[in-house]
Amino acid sequence: MTSSSAAEPRPPATFADAAEITAFAETLARFERGEIDAEAWRAYRVARGAYGQRQDGVHMLRVKVPQGAASSSQLRALAEVARRFSGGGLHVTTRQNVQLYFVKPADLEPAMRQLAEAGLTTSGSGGNTVRNVVACPYAGVAKDELFDVTPYAEAFTRHFLRHPLGQSLPRKFKVAFEGCGEDHVGTAIQDLGFRARLRGEGPTSARGFAVTVAGGTSTLCTSGALLLEFLPAGEILAVGEAVVRVFHAHGDRVNRQRNRLKFLVRSLGFEAFRELVLAELERIRNEGAPRLPFDPEKTIVELAPASRPSTAPPAGARETFAATNTRPQRQAGYSTVVISLPQGDATGAQFEGMAWLAKAYGDGAVRFTGGGHLLMRWIRNGDLPALHARLAAAGLGRDGAGSAADVLVCPGAEVCRLAVTETREPARLIEEEVRRTLAPPGLEARLPVRMSGCPNGCSQHHVAAIGLQGSIRKAGGEPTPHYLVLLGGYVHDGGAVFGQAAATIPAGLAPAVVARLASLYLEERLDGESAGAYLAREFDRASQAVAELCQPGSRPPERRSA
Repeated sequence: MTSSSAAEPRPPATFADAAEITAFAETLARFERGEIDAEAWRAYRVARGAYGQRQDGVHMLRVKVPQGAASSSQLRALAEVARRFSGGGLHVTTRQNVQLYFVKPADLEPAMRQLAEAGLTTSGSGGNTVRNVVACPYAGVAKDELFDVTPYAEAFTRHFLRHPLGQSLPRKFKVAFEGCGEDHVGTAIQDLGFRARLRGEGPTSARGFAVTVAGGTSTLCTSGALLLEFLPAGEILAVGEAVVRVFHAHGDRVNRQRNRLKFLVRSLGFEAFRELVLAELERIRNEGAPRLPFDPEKTIVELAPASRPSTAPPAGARETFAATNTRPQRQAGYSTVVISLPQGDATGAQFEGMAWLAKAYGDGAVRFTGGGHLLMRWIRNGDLPALHARLAAAGLGRDGAGSAADVLVCPGAEVCRLAVTETREPARLIEEEVRRTLAPPGLEARLPVRMSGCPNGCSQHHVAAIGLQGSIRKAGGEPTPHYLVLLGGYVHDGGAVFGQAAATIPAGLAPAVVARLASLYLEERLDGESAGAYLAREFDRASQAVAELCQPGSRPPERRSA
């Protein structure tokens, strides 16, 4: 990684491989000629990011954005691919990926090639692979970070991208890097989590990571266990190799519902698993452990973009937007700006607009977060009002980032074959209700609400203060959409706390339930208490409030929903 010194940073070396795309096209042709069966084709394309949709004959294409860092040219490439091949829409995921929908089989190859020209790939974005390696979106500019984890995460990405074992694991394998005191990427729910640590004090301190393993949500929610309290930074690739080798050799390849790493650790016992990993790590060291392509102790400092004239600002930015969507950087005079995408969705035109604004006001790049947001960094404080005005003109000036009105969703039953309920429209109705009844305090309080259309938890609803999980129940003899309400989930420095099931509610009650729970938090929270911690502490009281809303005489008018 190089420091920023111009309006657009030097484009990174590509993550794409033209030969791989050619092989993809040839394999598709073989499937269409009947030379391979549907299951072989499915396994092949899914590992390269092409998933089947609920609608026959089209695909969802998942694009990796390693470490969530995208240049302006990459935003424009995503926008153009969306315009040409998927009806113009894009969805930002919890793993800092971008998903495009309704891509025809014949359009998969040209879409991949256009993305490759901008350095982007779909390889390893799905299937039984080492998935996109996520990193803290505030890395390099956060006030409380120990050091910038971005180059370490990028080196990990490059080492395991198309790695022979990393392409043929028993099940998907997720990795995250965090350098801040607050865990912005949920390392505790990853198969392999790296938290920055320093050993010693002052200029002689050594960089390293606390390493956790076998976290995960969905079935058997598990907080990652501490594998190593301090791993020297130069050994991250070696420990990654060791864990991947053990998982590849011992993981369950038969029972799909029990083949994540957390099940292997549970079946072996943590100490037995740890001994296997440490023995493998010793072998790797003896073989000649893979090395980072930079000095792991070298200080990497982001520099301010090249100076340019300040834009004359119109009237001041909205106060709520400033309070909820901006954050001072550790570099004096600059802020990060959160662009909150409703339900994580944007249009290609909006991506084009963000590319232009990132060059005009920031460092020419954005960072994707795990919450359906994009971060613009290196925004001069004096430019915040002008930037907000231009974001608002593009439909990107939504305030309340991270509040109960900012519901994070998976794409739901509109496109996903596994989902049983829709998510986008219910989330929109929840936002409408929170804004109607609780603004502005309800928009300024951080209160994660996440909704998934099935138990798999693509929105990570298990670690939300309020998690909503889609289900179908019969009402009047007819199957109707409902949501299981989970309360009190959050990730903290010591690990993950998973939400407890409080009730199952009709979909139409979701807006009233979320607004009521948010109101309780605003009224009763302790100083500095997070929404997840409050709802865990007051679970019985919150559950009773939900139950009261479910009583026929207490229900608000039913809303049209999923």
